[in-house]
Amino acid sequence: MKLDAAGALLEADVAVPPEPRGLVLFAHGTGSSRLSPRNRLVATQLGAASFATVLTDLLTPEEEDRRFDVDLLAGRLTGILDRLAELPEVRALPVGLFGASTGAAAALLAAAARPQRVRAVVSRGGRPDLAGAHLAGVTAPTLLVVGERDAEVIALNRAAAAQLTGEWALRIVAGAGHLFEEPGALEEVANAARAWFGVHLGRGRDDAGPEGVVMEGGGHA
Repeated sequence: MKLDAAGALLEADVAVPPEPRGLVLFAHGTGSSRLSPRNRLVATQLGAASFATVLTDLLTPEEEDRRFDVDLLAGRLTGILDRLAELPEVRALPVGLFGASTGAAAALLAAAARPQRVRAVVSRGGRPDLAGAHLAGVTAPTLLVVGERDAEVIALNRAAAAQLTGEWALRIVAGAGHLFEEPGALEEVANAARAWFGVHLGRGRDDAGPEGVVMEGGGHA
């Protein structure tokens, strides 16, 4: 389907399982799209856990040169949030955002812009530091997932987490690099996201935490 987001008509794949627990909107990273196999794997696992999912392109084909424009991406993501609130099949669902790379910064900017709408955020190998001063406006519980071998991004995530005013956790996946291409690494990301959204969007249903990760946390629970 197509969604009108801040004046741009964007392609989106919306999947709604029976009796959904919540809705997760994906924000892909630099140079990626709604067809990203990594995000689709995570979306499939969330769907199996009864979460509705939305994978969307935040740029039109003519705008690919603006893929580093985090403010534009965030504006589009916020526009999609507003449009989803008008769709009968999902408008009553609690909403989470899943962002990768620069999409994580866009997700955090959107969470700061719509604090009453966004209930949780998960970042995969993200650049939350690119959200800058807006990090202080993010009150939604935020999970930052980074590969153990992605040292620079771990440092950037730790620094960004210190600026968040809501609950947060940093999960470091053992042996994983930036793209989580190692066997089982991306599945651990999906398990972490399912657990986080299960707690914060799950309407009272319990989820076990993921294994194979080191966790740090802070903020206001």
